[in-house]
Amino acid sequence: MSLNFSSSRAVLTSFILVIAFSFNSLADSYPPDFSELSARLSPAVVSISTTMSLEPTAPGAPKFPPGSPFEDFFNDFFEKRGGQRPPRERRPQQAMGSGFIIDENGLIVTNNHVIEDAISINVILTDNRTFKAKLIGKDKKTDLALLKIETEDKLPTVSWGDSDTAKVGNWVLAIGNPFGLVNTVTAGIISARGRDISAGPFDDFIQTDASINRGNSGGPLFNLDGEVVGINTAIFSPSGGSVGIGFSVPSNLAKGVIFQLGKYGKTKRGWLGVRIQTVTDDIASSLGLDVTKGALISGVMPDGPAKLAGIKSGDVIIKFDGKNVEDMRSLPRIVAETEIDKPVSVEVWRNGISMQLQVIVGEMEEEQDISAAKPKINKDETLEIEELGLLLSNISNDYRTKFNIPNNLNGVLILNVRSETDASDKGILPGDIIIEVSQNKVFTPTDVEMRVNEEIRSSRDFALLLINRKGTLSYIALKLSKN
Repeated sequence: MSLNFSSSRAVLTSFILVIAFSFNSLADSYPPDFSELSARLSPAVVSISTTMSLEPTAPGAPKFPPGSPFEDFFNDFFEKRGGQRPPRERRPQQAMGSGFIIDENGLIVTNNHVIEDAISINVILTDNRTFKAKLIGKDKKTDLALLKIETEDKLPTVSWGDSDTAKVGNWVLAIGNPFGLVNTVTAGIISARGRDISAGPFDDFIQTDASINRGNSGGPLFNLDGEVVGINTAIFSPSGGSVGIGFSVPSNLAKGVIFQLGKYGKTKRGWLGVRIQTVTDDIASSLGLDVTKGALISGVMPDGPAKLAGIKSGDVIIKFDGKNVEDMRSLPRIVAETEIDKPVSVEVWRNGISMQLQVIVGEMEEEQDISAAKPKINKDETLEIEELGLLLSNISNDYRTKFNIPNNLNGVLILNVRSETDASDKGILPGDIIIEVSQNKVFTPTDVEMRVNEEIRSSRDFALLLINRKGTLSYIALKLSKN
């Protein structure tokens, strides 16, 4: 077989052109040129300077950390002299942060922690004009705040983007004022999504390796279209400086909060009226769920929306308003973002089947205590449930006194936990009270025994217990020993 020279040269030329095109495409996309984007967006990013009042300090008096032995020494020193201390004075503290303009008439978004406890707030634009800012509203749970400045000029603005479309690996741009260095631009990628850093009940942070430092707080995180996809809020840093791990509030979470702050001066979140916990593999197995997902209801508030809709303890919420509830953390965020007084469909898993319920979303208020009085049982009854490795008793008056059990709390008292059992491994303790077994109320050790035998006859490997420990309710799935 032969190949003529002209054909070979044509193939080689085509191959070279493909390689050249690939390298040119790569050069066009990496690294991006952020110069035009930075010039267009920077005027809408502002510096925020706050003044806060410190505790009075004594001139010339040494300062020591609370609890320091030197602090005790100086307290004793002054007490021995009749408690006389040097006169104290107040010194204001200055702090810096960032923000961005979302309305040409002067509405500015920042973090709540940037302006919290401030006695005055100043906003400095990129042209060095300074304005006194009015606090429109703030929300501690998402660490967001909305400010307003008064000016006759139309201000440059930036627009919100869709953070749900932001993917891990996408380029992002952070603009802010780290350490007071105005309009510092840094670039990086989205490192992770859905981070929970225990900052609040609605944690869903975007993680980025774009350099974020102190002073960047409240500043925007942009995508390559120049849209705000996050508000830079926190960093992980052993040293206090950037180590490439920053966290931003997603724009889709922030937009609703900022809208409500602008309209009401506060947030109005949806409320369901339940206590929830994680669905573990063992709990899923005990409930007959094929997939470990959803949010397990461990308590229902009296007269709350969930109670009125027929939601019960032991239900697993799988969908809310058409949105999948992937895990426990998802539900509070979905409910909070739902419009108040809106009737929504809720899919729950109960007794091995899926059910559809209708609930009218309420407005979030302070949680109420769950309490329900049951008939008191004073007769002593003790029974060992070998399948669970538990020694149980009813709650007599003597035990109520010994374990400090409220009169309106009823169930079955755990007196002892056998070692090297699933109950021991999962932290069950003497003094814990069993309220339910397999989603059925129990009041005596015999009730527990009957429910456990039913689970064994149904060939289940686990029994689901609702445990009350000093007022805290939690579900625990215990492996049944059938020997």
